[in-house]
Amino acid sequence: MKRNIKAIMVTAAMLLPSFISLAGNKDRAGASGANELLINPWARSSGWMGINVSSITGTEAQYLNVAGTAFTKKTELGFTHTNYLQGSGVSINTAGLSVKAGESGALSLGVSSFDLGDNLITTTDNPEGGLGTFSPQFINVALSYAKGFSRSIYGGLTIKMVSEGISDANAQGLAFDAGIQYITGFNEAKDNLKFGIALRNVGAPMKYKGEGFTFKAITDNGNAISIQPRTEKFEMPSLIQIGGSYDLKFAEIHKLTFAGSFISNSFTRDQVGVGVEYGFKKLVMLRAGYLYQTTNEEFEDELASAVTGLGAGITVELPLGKSGKSLGLDYSFRSSDPYDGIHSFGLVFKL
Repeated sequence: MKRNIKAIMVTAAMLLPSFISLAGNKDRAGASGANELLINPWARSSGWMGINVSSITGTEAQYLNVAGTAFTKKTELGFTHTNYLQGSGVSINTAGLSVKAGESGALSLGVSSFDLGDNLITTTDNPEGGLGTFSPQFINVALSYAKGFSRSIYGGLTIKMVSEGISDANAQGLAFDAGIQYITGFNEAKDNLKFGIALRNVGAPMKYKGEGFTFKAITDNGNAISIQPRTEKFEMPSLIQIGGSYDLKFAEIHKLTFAGSFISNSFTRDQVGVGVEYGFKKLVMLRAGYLYQTTNEEFEDELASAVTGLGAGITVELPLGKSGKSLGLDYSFRSSDPYDGIHSFGLVFKL
């Protein structure tokens, strides 16, 4: 009974700020910034479109639901390279480290770097370029702590530093994530029913500043002065995601996991996803998911997301000796419109 009361209290604490921060309306559509925070940079969870908010564990749980990092047994190191919207020239490199802290806790560090390619430098006098190129720099750094409060309840918090810009204009900000996972079952021997809730990207508004906004003007007496106008602030793309999953095991070597998820976004349409994963002896895992973006009258003038629809992925877990260490090889594909989809390739070391 006490365990259930604690779960209800923690969940209520999570939901209260979410209702405040996610009161979206059509006037806010397209008004957020730092939208790279909405891109899942990891190969495993993106294989079923990130709907496994209730069952994700390990290093890459830091992005989707930080509570899942509490399941780190010793040390876990992950890396993923993503060709984002194939044909656009955009790529993402992500690295993460989770280390067990105490009997039931874990500390995690994650870094994502976005390569947006080379872009022509243009001016009002040279609109066709010819002045060289520049490359925007988008980097997110996250630090997390998660803990198991009981056999069934896990929770965690993340603080993220967001940095984006070019050589003469940039913006920095801080965002926070929080997550809970609740594990139960029809009896104590089968913890096969899981629920998860995650609140992501909650933070103060950001704004750009720098010499790139400065321009010269001539006063009435002929003097040249430099003017830097004020820039407008923009909000973080906060969201809340709720999901559940159910495991079916056969002959101790086969496992099917069914999952579903609902995502409520502040500045875009809500999303609903379903997915399934098949595992064989914890050595090979195949997964697929479908993410649907709902129709909402409040956002009737907004363009649909490019990343909705089908996704699929595979993981091959290679044991490294008899000590429990392993190397995981991951691949995922997400469909997109336009462009030719998203390909992610990952490695996960469990030490």
